[in-house]
Amino acid sequence: MSPGASRIDLNADLGEGIGDDEAMLGVVTSANVACGFHAGTPGELLTTCRAAVAAGVRIGAQVSYPDRSGFGRRFMDITTADLVADLIYQIGALDALARSVGGAVTYVKPHGALYNTVVHHAQQADAVVAAVRNVDAGLAVMGLPGSEVLARAERAGLATITEAFADRAYTPEGSLVPRGTDSAVLSDSAEIARRVVELVTTGRIGAIDGTSIDVDAESICLHGDTPGAVEHAHAVRDALTAAGIDIGTTPA
Repeated sequence: MSPGASRIDLNADLGEGIGDDEAMLGVVTSANVACGFHAGTPGELLTTCRAAVAAGVRIGAQVSYPDRSGFGRRFMDITTADLVADLIYQIGALDALARSVGGAVTYVKPHGALYNTVVHHAQQADAVVAAVRNVDAGLAVMGLPGSEVLARAERAGLATITEAFADRAYTPEGSLVPRGTDSAVLSDSAEIARRVVELVTTGRIGAIDGTSIDVDAESICLHGDTPGAVEHAHAVRDALTAAGIDIGTTPA
């Protein structure tokens, strides 16, 4: 997305059995639906897919390490073959659920520790790309700008969606400040909304050390499982609308 862009996608992590999915689906235009490996039961995922279809929200598969007890937030040293198989399984299962209610998976977004790992980890980034290509080369990959996974996806001929985070702090290098670190997760709705408008209109955002960094984003993630998530989401959407920014998906 270039600075001054007039349209931005809003996405949220849903189907995890926590948070208010119905309320978030009234705000976002893309739903990163859990695939059961870090959270979500088949029944919950089907309900989420049905609600996303009814709301006209596109569906993405939020794939994870097999780590329900850790909510997918712990790194796993896993072989390429096992990771590829795990990811194919997740994408395929969610797509079947989505298709049963008139939808379909259109993109893939890694979750939690896997998301952070494939920013720099070449082997696991390649596994994500291989899994997506093996399922459907028409699927897009959503991830952090400048990440290994997006670079390798582009080289493999896959569409990509660059993403920024509304409620997460950034390092000066453009990566996310690790959870558990002071100020890693923002909590003030007005400040979150101000930062998102700044990002969309200028292509820059303030890092945790006070510097300003370039962030190329076609989609903004609004976490649905944090305290005040729905209020944050409405504040962001209202602020973007007031700034003349259209909310909606863009071709991957």
